[in-house]
Amino acid sequence: MTAPAVDGWAVGVDIGGTRLKGGLVDRDGTVRDTRARSTPPRSTPAAEVERVLADLVEELVALAQSQDREVVAVGVGAAGFVDARRGTVVFAPHLSWRDEPLQQRLTGRLDRSVLVDNDAHAAAWAEYRFGAGRGESHLVVLTLGTGIGGAIVTDGQVQRGRHGLAGEFGHQQLVPDGRRCECGNRGCWEQYASAGVLARQAREVVRVGGEHAAGLLRSCDGDPSALRGEHVSLAARQGDPAAREILADVGHWLGIGLAGVVGALDPGTVVIGGGASLAGDLLLHPARETLARHLVGRGHRPVPQLLPAALGASAGLVGAADLARAELARGDGPAGDLCR
Repeated sequence: MTAPAVDGWAVGVDIGGTRLKGGLVDRDGTVRDTRARSTPPRSTPAAEVERVLADLVEELVALAQSQDREVVAVGVGAAGFVDARRGTVVFAPHLSWRDEPLQQRLTGRLDRSVLVDNDAHAAAWAEYRFGAGRGESHLVVLTLGTGIGGAIVTDGQVQRGRHGLAGEFGHQQLVPDGRRCECGNRGCWEQYASAGVLARQAREVVRVGGEHAAGLLRSCDGDPSALRGEHVSLAARQGDPAAREILADVGHWLGIGLAGVVGALDPGTVVIGGGASLAGDLLLHPARETLARHLVGRGHRPVPQLLPAALGASAGLVGAADLARAELARGDGPAGDLCR
């Protein structure tokens, strides 16, 4: 199923752990222009975060108008538990939002309708509509950013679960009494396999020092505090052995978690997006190997293809914009046939 066509551009905003990225998206999923802000600290009051978001959207609307284009829809993808029916962020691990009526607040500030959804649902929808998951009837998408987001698209529908919270794979417990997670539990998958973990391990390598840290230091211009998952991926692609070792370790944990997801859902394709996916097969090859070793019924069942996302860092904002466009065309919002 495809989203109904609506002329004009849509604004999509992806709220990540470190950046708020917004873009102007046309009906074919092409990003025409982008703008970004730093994600406010978790202690920032909700009203101030909403002001920053509204300013970002208004800047993009003005940019479209300067090109004689109309913005017909606004979609926001937020990290955390999102009740898309009410447009409410139930719980955001990286922000202060708790039962925050974000859709209502932004609608009031912007004086235009706004769709609010989970960021991973938005990214999955984008990959299904325009990217690596196009044509796949049973798709799982994981986004490896500050944490791990996830979503399921089956027969052209985003599967939300009874309470709209399906796809929170990153908080399944992988290691009992393991590393503490921002969600309040211990041993969550995202504490072992995410772009945030790549950065954390890279900083540990740099703190230890020695020749093996030289490549990682170069990738962040000598500032260890600036190290992010993208820097590790870049250094690894350039042949840095320490970065490759970090990616292999994270890929191993990615594969272990995937074995549980695949065992439960039996997808035909798993798409891996987010900052960590920039490493390509340096991350996905160890993940594939570990998945094949740990999958229940191994040797007697198909192993899904594991693919890098096609839309990169733009997937979340593209999906949010396209879901908002679909709501405008259908008039029944994310509770309708497109997103169940």
